[in-house]
Parts: sequence; structure tokens; C-alpha cells
Amino acid sequence: MLIDSHCHLDFPELAADRAGVLARARAAGIDGMVTISTRVKRFDEIVAIAEAHPEVWCSVGTHPHNADEELDIFPEDLVRLSAHPKCIAIGEAGLDYFYDNAPKEAQAEGLRRHIAASRTTGLPLVIHSRKCDDDMAAILREETGQGAFPFVLHCFTAGMELARTALELGGYISFSGIITFKNAEEIREVAKMVPADRYLVETDAPYLAPIPHRGSTNEPSFVAHTAAKVAEVRGIPLEQLGAETTQNFFCLFSKATPV
Repeated sequence: MLIDSHCHLDFPELAADRAGVLARARAAGIDGMVTISTRVKRFDEIVAIAEAHPEVWCSVGTHPHNADEELDIFPEDLVRLSAHPKCIAIGEAGLDYFYDNAPKEAQAEGLRRHIAASRTTGLPLVIHSRKCDDDMAAILREETGQGAFPFVLHCFTAGMELARTALELGGYISFSGIITFKNAEEIREVAKMVPADRYLVETDAPYLAPIPHRGSTNEPSFVAHTAAKVAEVRGIPLEQLGAETTQNFFCLFSKATPV
């Protein structure tokens, strides 16, 4: 059993053949997936997908790329929307200094608002973190000091130091198809180090298709390739990885119930 803990079924690349995407995921042994929100103002579209498919859950949040577009969204808005039965997480929110599509101040403010909603609801925060290790670590430490909240660093591409900080603060780390790439040795080192009860797998579909599909549109069925590489790196059978990551998923995303 595998679960794709992070994909975007509303994005055009997957929406055009959503029925096929879901059928191929089932055929590949993917028993569940979370379609992740990137704009709160499009939450109705996200939640409709989750409502239509028992194996799909969703989140509510604003991607850091869009942070300055949704500064009128406050923690209480996230809390209210997250009460939907199929909404099992807050986010994705975070910091992205690689693209800098939104001002850093707006990204940080958005992240802190999502943390507040996570702390209030107990729902895990899905964190996007790219080229911002020092600032992300500082915010996580500061905010945890004001009250713990569950979180996962999704599509992990950071360094060992941020990984250790996240784990120290009680967070989880999720690995995407990037771990199959030739130049991802540092990420593989992190995958070796993460405790058995603190890691997940994901696609981030439609992006970052793993080898042997690199360059094509990613989809939830491809999480099987990511899982196989993580199992290889950790030196465990794929069946064990499936059991561990599934248990971790339902531990972190505790509002979700197995289908």
C-alpha cells in the first residue's frame, strides 16, 4: 500500500484526464492521495475533487508563490474552511527564494498565518521550502516556541541541517521524484537518516516526474518509483516502506480515515 501525500489534481495537466490518472493510480497500488491547495480562493474546486473520489483528500492553503495575492486570508478563514470532512491539512504554505514570485515579507506572513491555523486545528501544515533553509529553520523554531504544531517539509530539497531541525521540532519529511535524480545525493543522504516513523513519499504531480518518467507529466501512480528508490536508499524491502509510510501518513494526517 502506498499513498501519494502531495499532488495537484486540479492542475490542467492532470485535470484533462483525471479519471485516467486515478485509474492508473489504483492499478499501481496507490490507495490514497492528497490534492493540495495553492490558492484558498480556489478551495471550492479542490474540495469538489476530494468529495467526488473516496481515495482523495485535500488541504486548504496559499502557496508562497501566491502569498501576496491572498493577504486578505487570515487564520480564522483557514480554520473555517478546514472543517470540511475531506480537508485533512493546512497548506501548502512556506518560503520559496528560488523563484521569488512573491515578496519575502508576504511569504513569511502567509506562513505564520498558516502555522496559526495548524496550531488551532491540530491539522498538519504542509510546508513548501526552497532555497530558504536559514529563514525556514528560524521561523519553525520561533513558532514552535509559541506552541507546537504538526508539519511536513514536502518535496524535500534542502540540506541536512534543516532536516535535523524539522525532526527535532517533531516534523516529518516527504520525498518526491527528485530523489531518483542523478544529482540528488544530498537528499538521498537525508533519506537514509530520517527515522522510520517520520518520512513520507509523494509525487508533487504534475511536476518532478521520477526516473524513468523524467521529463513527462508526473501523476500519482509514479509515486511507486519514488518509493522504490527510497526503499533502496534505506536498504529495506518495498513492502516495509509501504507499511511505514502508510502508517506515518495516517499518524500525521490523523483526520484521514483509510478507504
